[in-house]
Amino acid sequence: MKNSTNSTVFDKINYSFKHSVSIKLLSIGFLIAILLIPNHMIKSLISEREIRQKEAIQEISESWASPQEITGPILTIPYESVVTISNSKEAVIVKYAHFLPEALNIEGQMEPKSRKRGIYNVSLYTSQLKIDGSFSAPDFSNFLGDTDKVLWHMATISMGIPDMRGIQNHIVLQLGDKALTMEPGIPKKINLDIEQSTNPKKTVSNDYQNGVSANLTWNPEWRSISFSTELSLHGTKSLTFNPIGKTTLVKIRSTWPHPSFNGQFLPDAYTTSENGFNAEWSIFDLNRNYPQQWADKQYRIYNSGFGVMLFQPVDNYHQNMRSAKYAVLILFLTFLAFFFIETLNKTRIHPIHYILVGLALTIFYTLLLSISEHLQFGLAYWISAVVVIGMTSLYSKSILKSKRLAVIILLFFSIIYTFVYIVLQLEDYALLFGSIGLLLVLGVCMYMSRNIDWYNLKPKETINHA
Repeated sequence: MKNSTNSTVFDKINYSFKHSVSIKLLSIGFLIAILLIPNHMIKSLISEREIRQKEAIQEISESWASPQEITGPILTIPYESVVTISNSKEAVIVKYAHFLPEALNIEGQMEPKSRKRGIYNVSLYTSQLKIDGSFSAPDFSNFLGDTDKVLWHMATISMGIPDMRGIQNHIVLQLGDKALTMEPGIPKKINLDIEQSTNPKKTVSNDYQNGVSANLTWNPEWRSISFSTELSLHGTKSLTFNPIGKTTLVKIRSTWPHPSFNGQFLPDAYTTSENGFNAEWSIFDLNRNYPQQWADKQYRIYNSGFGVMLFQPVDNYHQNMRSAKYAVLILFLTFLAFFFIETLNKTRIHPIHYILVGLALTIFYTLLLSISEHLQFGLAYWISAVVVIGMTSLYSKSILKSKRLAVIILLFFSIIYTFVYIVLQLEDYALLFGSIGLLLVLGVCMYMSRNIDWYNLKPKETINHA
């Protein structure tokens, strides 16, 4: 009698789990929460692969050259200054006055190159630059006292190049009728500070020691003198310039079809096509926060860099991460679809079936990640989608015992994955398109459930409790 009672209680519990709508919905929610754990692990895997890509870029950059930022040429002329020290004694110290060009013109071409490290491609370039302009006569009226003396014979002209491994030619600066062979390094005594600004999130102090320089004797009778040089330079991803001329004109062309113009100034004019780009900048001294001349560290060349980056239009890991963020939506819609199939067709789907279908949907993201590292993201997406849609549709046919329902599931998954792919492509309108899509899904659910009596669901098979 006791065993019969226990059996009856067990049958009632089993009946409630099989036919209670509330318990079914709670179990579906619990399964979705459980399946979010592997989804979180997949997001961590995507982040890890992205970090490995950055490490590969760093390794290649260390062998090739880092992003380059050109500053100069800059004229530095020392002068002796008499200062008063303790006990009213006087001492002579050497200070350095820095003079920027009256005009600076840069014209060049970036030839993109690609290097591989494992499965990762890195965008590199070789640039050919022609640099010319002119210096006006140095004006020491703001620096010199009555007893100060200009050391014209100790003048230096210098050019900042962050990664000198990228230099591919002997640099000869033509200054008037003099040919100055530039030597590696910039003397510390010049004491000129530059803060690089190629990355707005990272301010790296550069004391202007990386570059080339040449000593010369400046003729104080020169009222204006022109200069010119050519520079062949390797770099990684970006090439930027500091607008140190009173008027700075820069023209850059390349066969790279996807430029990203960055820094403090956008081009005045540019064209882009499948064959490459052309860009022109025109910047004046009033557009920056430092003057044409100063002494020692009175000013800094700060936050004025501009240039171009060889942009990769499809960021594989960014696309994968965006795709993984839709995992909750796809799981929810899939389980909701199976729930309506159960309700409308009076069939029963076991929680194990939900879990297996959910795992198949989760594996889609690992499949997408691994294939997209070797193929284009769009192709990888549809290969992964076709595999997962085929698996879940065939499995649905087995558990639902109906070809018609399996075809419905096939169409359902096709619509869902197409919808997500379109959202991934429409970055600017993703929120609008996604909101409209979810509104339509909600409308379909409301329409399908309009005639369901949720308090009186009659299963096809009932348990006899007699």
